[in-house]
Amino acid sequence: MMFLAHITGFKVPGLFIYFDVPSYPYQDGIISALVLGWSMFFYTASRDPLKNLNMIKTILFAGGGAIVVLSFVNLKTDCASLNVHTNVLILWMELLLLLIYLLVVLFFYIGTVKEIEIK
Repeated sequence: MMFLAHITGFKVPGLFIYFDVPSYPYQDGIISALVLGWSMFFYTASRDPLKNLNMIKTILFAGGGAIVVLSFVNLKTDCASLNVHTNVLILWMELLLLLIYLLVVLFFYIGTVKEIEIK
């Protein structure tokens, strides 16, 4: 869905992190290509999570890095200068939801690794 939203330019919260900040079509195209690649990793890891624990660990590290970088962008960018209607609180709430998702996946990853080690 995120791929389709970016390739079509259909800006909705959750599918676009910076949904009310102006962007160029080429930027959305680049992001859609990257999102498509990420979705392949998620799909592959989800097909057999027990066989793909290293891929899941890599996705967790990359997700954590993405949250750090997006936090830095939120702190350093004056979004109001790009669009006076931008509510930065919503941008932080979206990042919080991504962090919660990441922590849930991490919780299950750690539980799975411990269960495998016990067996």
